[in-house]
Amino acid sequence: MDVASGALIPLINKLGSLLMDEYNLEKCVKKGVKSLITELEMMHAVLRKIGAKPPEQFDEQVLIWAGKVRDLSYNMEDAVDAFIVRGEEDGHDGGSTNMRNRIKKFLRKTTKLFTKGKALHQISDAIEEAQRLAKELGELRQRYMIEAHANGSGDAIDPRLKAVYKDVNELLGIDHVRDDLTEKLCDCDERSKDHLRTMSIVGFGGLGKTTLAKAVYDKIKVEFDSVAFVSMSQNPDMTKIFKKLLYELDKSKYATINEAARDEGQLLDDLRISLQDRRYLIVIDDIWDEEAWEFIKCAFFDNCLGSRVMTTTRIGSISKACCSSCDDIIYQMNPLTDDDSQRLFYKRIFPHGSNCPAELELVSREILKKCGGVPLAIITIASILARNGQDLQIEPKYHWDNILGSIGRGLTEGGSAKDMQRILSFSYYDLPSHLKTCLLYLSIFSEDFEIRRDRLIWMWIAEGFVQGGEQETGLFELGESYFNELANRNLIQPVDVDAAGSAEACRVHDMVLDLLCSLSSEQNFATIVDGTHQSNLISHRKSRRLSFQNSMSEPTNHRVDATSMPQVRSIVLFRTNIDLIQTISCFQVLRVLDLEGCDLGRNHHSIGLRHIENLLHLRYLGLRGTSVRELPVEIGKLQLLEIIDLALTVAVIPSSVVRLRRLICLNAPNSVLPAGIGNLTSLEELTGKLVDVKELGQLVELRVLFLYWNGNDESMCNYLVVSLGKLRKMKSLTIFRVGDARFDVSWDGWVPTPQLRYIWFERCTTTLPRWVNSSSFPLLSSMSIEVDRVRPEVDIQILGKLPALRFLWLWVNKSQHTRVETFVIGANAFPCLRGCRFHDFLTGPSMFPRGAMPKLEILRFSARASDIASGDLDVRMGHLPSLQQVGVYLRIEKGSSSEKCEEEADVVLRHAADTHPNRPTL
Repeated sequence: MDVASGALIPLINKLGSLLMDEYNLEKCVKKGVKSLITELEMMHAVLRKIGAKPPEQFDEQVLIWAGKVRDLSYNMEDAVDAFIVRGEEDGHDGGSTNMRNRIKKFLRKTTKLFTKGKALHQISDAIEEAQRLAKELGELRQRYMIEAHANGSGDAIDPRLKAVYKDVNELLGIDHVRDDLTEKLCDCDERSKDHLRTMSIVGFGGLGKTTLAKAVYDKIKVEFDSVAFVSMSQNPDMTKIFKKLLYELDKSKYATINEAARDEGQLLDDLRISLQDRRYLIVIDDIWDEEAWEFIKCAFFDNCLGSRVMTTTRIGSISKACCSSCDDIIYQMNPLTDDDSQRLFYKRIFPHGSNCPAELELVSREILKKCGGVPLAIITIASILARNGQDLQIEPKYHWDNILGSIGRGLTEGGSAKDMQRILSFSYYDLPSHLKTCLLYLSIFSEDFEIRRDRLIWMWIAEGFVQGGEQETGLFELGESYFNELANRNLIQPVDVDAAGSAEACRVHDMVLDLLCSLSSEQNFATIVDGTHQSNLISHRKSRRLSFQNSMSEPTNHRVDATSMPQVRSIVLFRTNIDLIQTISCFQVLRVLDLEGCDLGRNHHSIGLRHIENLLHLRYLGLRGTSVRELPVEIGKLQLLEIIDLALTVAVIPSSVVRLRRLICLNAPNSVLPAGIGNLTSLEELTGKLVDVKELGQLVELRVLFLYWNGNDESMCNYLVVSLGKLRKMKSLTIFRVGDARFDVSWDGWVPTPQLRYIWFERCTTTLPRWVNSSSFPLLSSMSIEVDRVRPEVDIQILGKLPALRFLWLWVNKSQHTRVETFVIGANAFPCLRGCRFHDFLTGPSMFPRGAMPKLEILRFSARASDIASGDLDVRMGHLPSLQQVGVYLRIEKGSSSEKCEEEADVVLRHAADTHPNRPTL
């Protein structure tokens, strides 16, 4: 029920803003607001405790009460938003000053006075009603003794315990991994074999971390004097953990340790004494908290007897904390291979070795694809499909098809499925309140869908899930930290991770999605409508989010009664739904409207955005790839609108957009930005074609600027440089320029902000600009720059000194055919570089001295095939110790021997890659 808790925070913050003088509330109303805030804060404290545990651990009246609090918070927030909108509606009066326009202006002002008076009256009534409801809920809580204490009856056995006692012979694909980890843990060089060594197994819930750790433990424990295998919990009792360790290490000596009255300090001392002169092997399974690990590891000192410690965790940062020494090992748990997955699946369903019937082969492959190599998922689905009676009959095909269709949409059949969801839910309930809501939002996306990071974060912000504190961190950066933490906890799978370590997108494993859909349904968080399982919208009238996921390629026409669902806040369409789009304006409290990929171009006047001005609460408008031709002029009335995404769409942007004072993201790479863009002083992210760059300097909140600029005028370049100099919060700058003129002198005058992390600078200067140096860019992690020529004796040396650079793409526009013989750089150049591309000027890996680029994993360079084939260019790579991938752009000279040169160059390059210790891919 953490959704209720998440809904309260935005409301409390907004009620606080109502107390500011600009809203002119009467004293009695302000008093009511303060009283309501106090009541809501008390409710929030209770709801946070309720949200920390599964709903089945609470009595039904607790869940009913929490649901009523959630509804109160949503309704009250909508009322506050409506008041804010009415107070800000269209404060811009354009037009000339003739008599007719002055009369119109007077009438508008008079109307506004009445409107404002009406709004004040309505918000006063809303506050009064909310106070009454809050009081009733408080009384209900006291009357029925509703507290955030889980009931103690009927606690289920922890399903994770089964993994500790599982017969390894039941599993497949574990033997070679066990043997590999055993070798890594025990077979060390002379320098480190006697020192304490730690291995941490990390990965997604259900991958078999505990089973693997137990397999390694069972194989090597005979080689140690003292051994122990202890499982932690999300809220570990350290006294019990220490007592269990002592008992496992010496059962006779500590047979009565559980009755002993010892505090944690005494037990820690006992552990250190017990381990002092023994070679020990200890496994700490399922660690959730870094602080708990820091405490428990105090017992594990290096007694120089070759002791070993193993840990398992679902959280990446904890695995790193466990492995602080250079000799320690982090093992990222991988899914089973396709072959092992199939063998495990069939072994559970056909225990006597019988083959899978031909009519079930296709559906079984589809099921395994959804299981994604996760043993827990494979065993769970196999258990549902297996009939364990004496007749050993196989479930009919339609049952297999039903199971296939339900994976990723709240699979609930059988005790095994519930056990699987319980195991996965431990990760969910371990999340802080704000991350639970953000993760649950992923249930609106369909299975196997690649979710762009930026899209997801902006939607979180529009929904109010990302709430800024007193720190200076912006909302997007805060949302980015949420995204990274979900990846760190292995709840989302990063996709398209760049050389700088940033994921551009993510996926959700079908089994996690299955859990999220179940939770979403229980908490009335979102309603999913698709071509296979059409949700009954009538029964979900309180649902705040609608996601249309039709699996068919044709546009759909699901009938939706918008008037019966006035409370809907988010609508996400994955297929064009003409009927729904035509009724969009009826959803009056809609915050998120995402039509990405829907075709609005064929008949945009009738199914487009005609009545969008009615969506006064709208924050997010997603029109990426919709073929919409123009935004309606009325969009300027949406004073709460924060995000507009027009990528992959060529749309005309009306001048009324510059009235959207709360707009923080305008992503329109294919559209010309209107005059007056400088009025959008809240903008943090801007992408588009800019004609007049003079106003750019007024956007001082810009964090990301992606500019298409067609400038051949030196004076306009000077204006651009001056404007960029005023943007001191900017962290990412991309300039794509059309034109042949270069303005080196103008650009040399720019003083970039030291906050820059990313820069893409194309066709602006002849050579590397003067401002590229370590003092200007202390934090720069990614640079792509295109120049007309490279000065090897200067430019590479400057770039090599950038202290935080992780990715470099240096591109020569007018191909530099002269080979660069050597770079004048030191052995400590490019200390953090992980990816490097030298494009269209001739060079090679031997240009870098040993010691430079110690972390380089990806290298791309251009070279003549004849130079490599003849041996004139040394392509040995052994001095780049971290290399994983190499790409070579071969230049082939015309002539009869060109094909032979290419073949010989290929042989030389492959030999260089094969002789490298890492055997990088070529």
